Amino acid sequence: MPAGMDRTEPSQETAARWMAGRGWAPFQFQQEVWAAIAGGRSGLLHATTGSGKTYAVWLGLLQRLLAQRQPGRGAEPLRLLWLTPMRALAADTTRALREPLADLAPTWTIGQRTGDTDSAERARQDRRLPTVLVTTPESLSLMLTRESAVEQLAGVDGVVVDEWHELLGSKRGVQVQLALARMRRLNPALVSWGLSATLGNLEEAMAVLCGVDAQPAPALVRGRIDKQLLIDTLIPPDPGKYTWAGHLGKGMQVPVVEEIEKASTTLVFTNVRSQAEIWYQLLLEARPEWAGQIALHHGSLDRGTREWVELGLKEGTLKAVVATSSLDLGVDFLPVERVLQIGSAKGVARILQRAGRSGHAPGRASRLTLVPTNTLEIVEAAAARVAALEGRVERREAPAKPLDVLVQHLVTIALGGGFDAGELYEEVRSAWSYRALTRAEFDWALVFCERGGESLSAYPEYHRIAQDEHGRWHVPDRGIARRHRLSVGTIVSDASMQVKWLSGGSLGTIEEGFIARLRKGDHFYFAGRLLEFVRVQEMAAYVRKATGKKGTVPTWQGSKMALTTELGDAVLEMMLTASRGEYPHPELRAARPMLETQARLSRIPTPGMVLLETYRSREGQHLYVHPFAGRHVHLGLASLLAWRLARERPNTFSLSVNDYGFELVSAEPFDLGPVLDRSVFAVGDLLHDVLASLNSTELAQRRFREIARVAGLVFSGYPGQPKSLRQLQASSGLFYEVFRKYDSGNLLLSQAEQEVLSQELELSRLRATLERIGARELVLAELRHPSPMSLPLMVERFREQLTTEQLSTRLDRILRDMERDAPRQG
Repeated sequence: MPAGMDRTEPSQETAARWMAGRGWAPFQFQQEVWAAIAGGRSGLLHATTGSGKTYAVWLGLLQRLLAQRQPGRGAEPLRLLWLTPMRALAADTTRALREPLADLAPTWTIGQRTGDTDSAERARQDRRLPTVLVTTPESLSLMLTRESAVEQLAGVDGVVVDEWHELLGSKRGVQVQLALARMRRLNPALVSWGLSATLGNLEEAMAVLCGVDAQPAPALVRGRIDKQLLIDTLIPPDPGKYTWAGHLGKGMQVPVVEEIEKASTTLVFTNVRSQAEIWYQLLLEARPEWAGQIALHHGSLDRGTREWVELGLKEGTLKAVVATSSLDLGVDFLPVERVLQIGSAKGVARILQRAGRSGHAPGRASRLTLVPTNTLEIVEAAAARVAALEGRVERREAPAKPLDVLVQHLVTIALGGGFDAGELYEEVRSAWSYRALTRAEFDWALVFCERGGESLSAYPEYHRIAQDEHGRWHVPDRGIARRHRLSVGTIVSDASMQVKWLSGGSLGTIEEGFIARLRKGDHFYFAGRLLEFVRVQEMAAYVRKATGKKGTVPTWQGSKMALTTELGDAVLEMMLTASRGEYPHPELRAARPMLETQARLSRIPTPGMVLLETYRSREGQHLYVHPFAGRHVHLGLASLLAWRLARERPNTFSLSVNDYGFELVSAEPFDLGPVLDRSVFAVGDLLHDVLASLNSTELAQRRFREIARVAGLVFSGYPGQPKSLRQLQASSGLFYEVFRKYDSGNLLLSQAEQEVLSQELELSRLRATLERIGARELVLAELRHPSPMSLPLMVERFREQLTTEQLSTRLDRILRDMERDAPRQG
């Protein structure tokens, strides 16, 4: 029994009594959480979606508060913070928390504060904060910038971080770590809990949340609820022998529509916003009578539109909603009966997360149907189902001491009452991501905030903090303070434009780069409508309803998700089954023609080997390598191999990558000896060779743009006066060059290089992949025709050079040749 539980107080039965009043009996894991919280312990609750996590932590914290202070005539000041990673979750969470609060502490108040909170509510909160506040990491950081921050936040007894897995691996998670470190300084007895449904490294995730050397020891509670998880695959009617990325896409239109017709309400998930726009049009094209019954939801749509869609899902008035990750997280949509995932989900955690959007209540089954968009994804679907049911969930790693976030935090705390440097250094080091932060690195960040480092000392706008006569650091300038408050946060995206009707009203936002390519009269799809572009005025794109049926689809620059190691390994295991002539899963039986053709023309890759394929064409010599390590790793590998091969004998290579492998093409023949003797796969001098093989300066400069904005070097503009993308890029580029020439020891430059290696190229995974290649058998297949594994890589490269019509013609010819020769080769 945890410390403090040996005496029984009436309030410690509050949670159980409240649930019993509704005819509910608490689960064992909920009781474990209540006991831990009563003992003053922080922790992490990991349980399936829809199993009752919210009430486990909320009722535990509420009864702890009631044990300390019974409700009086008036409302208590701010006592509890509930952090959510998405604004869309705030209203839903507030509703879930309000019911027990109204019954158990009717005089206590609850509110929410996010970027969507209106000015009237903000003004009320500025006068008096509610007892319980639902907010976001960014809004909490803004609270820390108030002069009254110490007074307002010192009384907070508990903090809950919802969907902790979503924040853990990002700079937003680091922002939460720093905010919690500050609040523990203000109240050492603070209890903090994280909620998660999909994490592989639970002990580490808890340590990141609760901080270094947390006392008393945190509690890890696993909610084991027998919740039925149904994962199946929508098998295409004729998957075919050959595959290339996306060629089954539109062919799945009718099967998807038929599945939607079988359910009351369906969520259709895509991985990117442009794909969501396309599939919304495909559904309307197939069922025009569904207009008004189906909807579109993604992060670039106007807030009013998103709220209308969310309400329709809650009330069950919508037949289907096509969405991106904007609806991934824990909003409670009870009417949702089915979830469809268009294309590969890329990871096991995402499959489990999205499956949990259906059957979102204890006792109800969650059902996810995978919809492959190419034949290889049919195999991947079987692997994903097996991996998900076995719980092979990916790890999430917290970033290591990002100094741009630290610089922002120093200015934040300087605004919020000021700080002593020695005390704040120790406080920051109590946050997991900064546990290895040296005093020299902290002092560098301090000097950078004080005078902009070595190269910006002549510019007053970069003198953001100063010491007073007592040695405490403050922000001395009101203009700097205002700019900082407008820039708080770590979410950095390319500059976007409002899309507005000529007649008035907003549809949402589109990245400036897409709008810049449009000419007056061009048609494009956005927010589920066909629009005609009219003009740009004051950073807004004005449109009107278009006539006709054709238009382009906006593209967003968000990086493509890559296949995870866990899912890649599961796919190879499925390939091994097929290589033995066994097809136990319906997906494998559907993909059998493709797999058998792969076996005839080449080999089926398996876990114990790495498949290499060579091919001669009019373009030159092709080498295909299939490690199944994800597109980010394959980009680094392809660049590395090309550089190492050309180092011995000058040559020029074209590269193509996907999640399963990569292609090198050279007009001049190249020696395969270094490939077959594995010397090009050597791990030695890896860092030097990777940096040499890529335009690492350009990659680092692009990464530095984000760092510059988080660190406050680049200001995005005042409300109503945003800066253009070109201005932001020019500003960050100028800083990058100035630092390189005049401040080469600037730690933000080295951070940019490290982020390129760790995040864009995933250097640790690249190293691990090279080590795996070194330990496995290399199998070389000489091709007379592209194989089903190599053809998608060829198509990836063709897409950059050919129109859709030219690509289709060329593929038809390749497939005819293969069809003619494959039986003879067999």
